[in-house]
Amino acid sequence: MDDPDGYFGQHVAATYDDSTDDEFTETVIDATVDFLTAQAAGGPALELAVGTGRIALPLARRGVPVHGIDMSRAMTDRLRAKPGGDQIPVTLGDFATTRVEGDFTLVYLLYNTVMNLTTQDAQVACFENAARHLTPGGRFVVEVLVPQLRRLPAGQHVVPYHAGPTRWSYDVYDTATQATTSHHVHVADGRGEHHSVPFRYVWPSELDLMARIAGLRPAGRWAGWAGEPFTGESERHVSVWERPVG
Repeated sequence: MDDPDGYFGQHVAATYDDSTDDEFTETVIDATVDFLTAQAAGGPALELAVGTGRIALPLARRGVPVHGIDMSRAMTDRLRAKPGGDQIPVTLGDFATTRVEGDFTLVYLLYNTVMNLTTQDAQVACFENAARHLTPGGRFVVEVLVPQLRRLPAGQHVVPYHAGPTRWSYDVYDTATQATTSHHVHVADGRGEHHSVPFRYVWPSELDLMARIAGLRPAGRWAGWAGEPFTGESERHVSVWERPVG
């Protein structure tokens, strides 16, 4: 890969905020910020993979001091170009291991980004890094999908999830290693472009074990930002773990 920003370089950063995904709607952003503001409990927050500030900026406008970590200069340049973006400190580095000064009542990692860490060791390191940044009683929030392996009939390893006149997206699974690659094909002016991004899917119970390794304890799990109950039919979850006091 030639881009120093990895999979989130200039090409992705230029159009990232134009996404039509629900995560970018005002309704979802407001619900997310409501939830995180309550979890911060009046203290400062650290966003792992802060990106272009989709959540950091509105959270800061609620009066929550936000610091970010991100390895993509292209994405953080987009953040700094937005109103108020230059007021959010950002440390460049791998969010699984990069340490910043200070302690936080809230650390959060959203929008499936924990799966951008493509090994179990890296995901465990991320939990340990989050725990190191938390004050006693502080909370770590992760939003991530539930692996949709029930969509895979025997012998199939590809799951399409978007098909339109000019764009197709599909995931390729390796159930032996939990490795996944998302492929995207876009056609414009008669020319097709393809890009792919690797992930490692992770189960809720596996995340709980990672939290335990990091010295955190469960504080809640929901199917969405409004506190919907998490069930066997839920396609994603918002999970919270807490650093014990004492």
